[in-house]
Parts: sequence; C-alpha cells; structure tokens
Amino acid sequence: MSILVVSNFLSSKGHNRAYSEDLADRLDARGQPVIRTSSEIGRVRRLVDMLTTAFRRRRDYGFALIDVFSGPAFVWAEAVAFELRRLNKPYVLTLHGGQLPAFAQRWPARVRRLLQSATAVTAPSGFLAESMRAYRNDTRVIANALEIGDYVFSPRTRVEPRMVWVRAMHEIYNPVLAVDVLARVAAKHPTAHLVMVGPDKDGTLRSVEQRAEALGVRDRLELAGAVPRTNIPSYLADADIFLNTTNVDNTPLSILEAMASGLCIVSTNVGGVPHLLADRETALLVPPRSPVAMANAVDSILSDQALAARLSTQARVAANERRWERVLDQWDRVFEEVAPRA
Repeated sequence: MSILVVSNFLSSKGHNRAYSEDLADRLDARGQPVIRTSSEIGRVRRLVDMLTTAFRRRRDYGFALIDVFSGPAFVWAEAVAFELRRLNKPYVLTLHGGQLPAFAQRWPARVRRLLQSATAVTAPSGFLAESMRAYRNDTRVIANALEIGDYVFSPRTRVEPRMVWVRAMHEIYNPVLAVDVLARVAAKHPTAHLVMVGPDKDGTLRSVEQRAEALGVRDRLELAGAVPRTNIPSYLADADIFLNTTNVDNTPLSILEAMASGLCIVSTNVGGVPHLLADRETALLVPPRSPVAMANAVDSILSDQALAARLSTQARVAANERRWERVLDQWDRVFEEVAPRA
C-alpha cells in the first residue's frame, strides 16, 4: 500500500534537503512505495500541487504522512488534512520545529483541531511531544535518524581550538554568538579558529562579518556558505569542537551529525536540546545568548582532555541509537496500525 508523503521536496531545486526527503527515500528502499508532494517552488503553487496530488492520486495510496510546521506552512497541513478527510483517507501528522509550541499558544483551536483529526501524531523529540500535550496527549516520539556510516568517528583525545558551526544564517540561530565565543577563546588560545557553514537566510551573514571585524577575529573566521550535504562530514572531521548557538531549537540534524562525528559539543540549552544532549555526558550545555558561558565551556574542554574524550565517545554512542534501521522499525509499527483504517 503506497503512502502519500506531504512535505517540501525541494532539494532538486537548489534548496536544503528536508528530513522527509531522506525518510521517503528510505521507505522506498525498504519496499514501502511512496508518493511525494511537493517539489513546486512558491508556497501557493506548492499547496495547489499538494491538494491536486492528494485528489488525483487518491486511488494510488492508502494513507498519508503530513509534515506540520508553524507559521504559514501550517496552512498547507490544515488544507491537505481537510482534503484527506473529504476523501476518507487516514493520515499521520509529524510535528516539526522549535517554534511550533509558541505558534500553538497563539492558535490553540486550530492546532487542537488539526492534531485531534489525525489517526496518529509523531514528533522527533520528547520536548515537542510534551510541549504539544495540551493539543494531543498520545503523540509518539520517533527520533530523526541519520546514516551513521556517512560520518567518520574520531575520538577527540587531544583537542585543539578548532571550532565549527553548521546551521542556516538566521537570527533565531544566533550565529553572531559564535563570533563572540571565537574572540573570547582566541584571547586565551592563540590558534583558535572557527568555520561557519550554512546559507544566509535573512541577512545575518553581514552581522557576522561586521562583528568579526569589530572584534579583530576576521582572519580566524572561515565563512563556507551553503555547501552540499555530502560535504558536511568533512567539515566536521576537520574540527574538534562544535558550537550550537541557537535561541530556538527542537532536534537539529546538525547536532546529530556532530554527535556521529565524535565532536565535543557546546550548545545552548534551549527547546529540545536538553532532550537530545545530556550535560557533561554527551555535551556541555549553557544558557542562550551568553558568550561568557559558552567560551568558558569551550575552555573547559580544551583544558580537560579526559572530559573531551568522554564527551566525544558518549556522543557517538548516543548517535548510534538513531541509526536508520532502528528508526524505520518504529515507523513500520505506526504504519501497521494506520493501514487497516485505509
């Protein structure tokens, strides 16, 4: 029985590859046929394509899997879910994004109506499932997976101040904080260097460059820009310390990749991050917007090689629990429950 997967399939058009694209490909490879929608550019065209596909292909699939994000993207989840109910098709909702709980507080009736209408609801983190409990109290946690074999694990037993930051340049991810940390670390460790990988989404790149110039660390900062996903492992392999500076988060793939590579992770303790990382076991967690706390955490790793080795090794162990084989088994159990209602 085919599954209609409703999400953004835009990597072929030059956009970042969504997790749902990986999931759809893995399901196909496992023998589960998938119908994908949509790869159309532009929100209106994409929504029209989603609705059209749901109707025209209604005899080709048994049920649907719909990604749910906050903001304008929530509308297409509502619209497609309405069309599927009209077609008498069951569907599973998958919650995404650290900003969804705040969105739900602004629009509680809409969010509750959508979540209650689904046959099942999943979330990639315990944080998101718990935060959305008021709207649906039986949300299942199915962690985001990654291909462990794509990342070379190198235990960091001798750590150098080589730092890496991987995320889109957007103010909610606070990339300027990484520059502040670089300046503080460089004051104590003259060989400190930072590589920042990710596309500029809202003009924040200019703020990053200006801060680096003002703090006198522009020569220590490498701005790689947007790079193919296949290149990310090499950037991680060349560093020892991973910085996650975000103000809002859920279960970022970049952290999972850093865990799989065995980097020593220093992250803000926001949103779903404490559900993903254990302080002083798989990472050092610090308050958001605090360059002093984050720089001190980096210094702790550089001055305590035993701590660095423990963080590196335990991060890889935790990442191994999210390998695709385990996660797909969890999806199979959900689909087995939904399929009889199709």
